[in-house]
Amino acid sequence: MSAETKIRARPAAVILTPAAEQRIADLMAKAPEGAIGVKLSTPRRGCSGLAYSVDYVTEADPFDEKIETAGGTFYIDGASVLYLIGSTMDWQEDDFTAGFVFANPNAKGACGCGESFTV
Repeated sequence: MSAETKIRARPAAVILTPAAEQRIADLMAKAPEGAIGVKLSTPRRGCSGLAYSVDYVTEADPFDEKIETAGGTFYIDGASVLYLIGSTMDWQEDDFTAGFVFANPNAKGACGCGESFTV
């Protein structure tokens, strides 16, 4: 590679809102011992086929996408990245519910309760 070759940084697969970044910081502040970050994956479950799952992670997988936030490291499961490209992850709370909310341009449908989606 020549000295003139420039490598463009790849944009993150998922955009985190400030509220989502703050929630990750809150989770990492009370994380179990050994946790190195929080990981988003899309396991097969629910009536539409895929669901969003956010869990603590204790070791990095070289295939996972890694996003550094002010509050801690956020990982995206390598097998889930294709389902999530261009998504925005937000944290929303009201009097009755609290949770991560996803705006996913790849989702072609969702179940009635909003727990799962299909691509």
